[in-house]
Amino acid sequence: MDTALKFSEQLLRDAVSSKASDIHFFPFTDHASIHFRVLGARIHHKTIPISQYQLLLTYYKFTSGMDIGEVRKPQNGTIIHELPNSRCALRLSTLPVNDTESLAVRILPQEHNLSLEELFLFPNQLQKLKSWVRNRNGIILFTGPTGSGKTTTLYTLLQSILEENSFQTITLEDPVEKDIDDILQVQVNEKAGITYQTGLKAALRHDPDIIMIGEIRDRFTAQFAFDASLTGHLVLSTLHAGNAQGTIQRLLEMGITNTDMKQSLIAVAAQQLIPVSTNHQTTRRAAILEMLDGTTLENVLDSGGLQSTDHFHTFDHLRKKAFAHGFISDKTFWAFGSQT
Repeated sequence: MDTALKFSEQLLRDAVSSKASDIHFFPFTDHASIHFRVLGARIHHKTIPISQYQLLLTYYKFTSGMDIGEVRKPQNGTIIHELPNSRCALRLSTLPVNDTESLAVRILPQEHNLSLEELFLFPNQLQKLKSWVRNRNGIILFTGPTGSGKTTTLYTLLQSILEENSFQTITLEDPVEKDIDDILQVQVNEKAGITYQTGLKAALRHDPDIIMIGEIRDRFTAQFAFDASLTGHLVLSTLHAGNAQGTIQRLLEMGITNTDMKQSLIAVAAQQLIPVSTNHQTTRRAAILEMLDGTTLENVLDSGGLQSTDHFHTFDHLRKKAFAHGFISDKTFWAFGSQT
């Protein structure tokens, strides 16, 4: 275990210094490849013998609270790791493959806080976002694929709100990805009987002003979130969807009716992270948002689509704007364009 501990610490130092968001372990018969996810790109870091990987896998499963004897089912775990100059949470996930398991590690820094201004590429989108959260009841949804920064946006937004006002704020998360002062954070634990539904019912008894639900995953959580927004609470949550209009379809599939959405859905922000270039070097990633609210949202709910008169900026339009202003390279522009 000491050998695995030393290797893990060096690996994490390398990952953090590379500004990696994830570490991927890909096992083969006689070796395992280690990749870092840096600014959205998957980069090979090194190759290690399979025997060393098995020791490391056992160490990670043990320290994160997983069952080290279980190799046939996917498992999840969390480790709080102290580095020399920083502290991070590691969210681990195993997946059975062939005769072993692959391992993915999400690195969640606990101390470095980006400001809202640093998160978004276009200031006018940030101003609109701030206007949404002035509502005292209703629901705001942040959507996008895994790794698009939805949860980071929610955390930063909550911290910004609490710097300006004192609100009773409760989060329901699976897992809690970052500790935030002045917020009641509830860890969803289905084995212990704390589901999103039971946690939300208990949270409502604590007189919250704002409720953050880490992710709407099923029709029960979706309905409860919308019900909570109708009882005088501002609800913030995330949902997996490709774009803003697709979010409406996902909600319909989850049993949320147009009437429900018209009564309580304030807005939808579909988020995409794009690499930002400075002097022809990619320095960071920033978010662009498809923002669906007001009359445009009403039109989509009424007719199922956008109208020619709607002032709605798609991801394609926003990427063109970013390219025109020199924020992204032509390589980035064409790479993202080929995905739509």
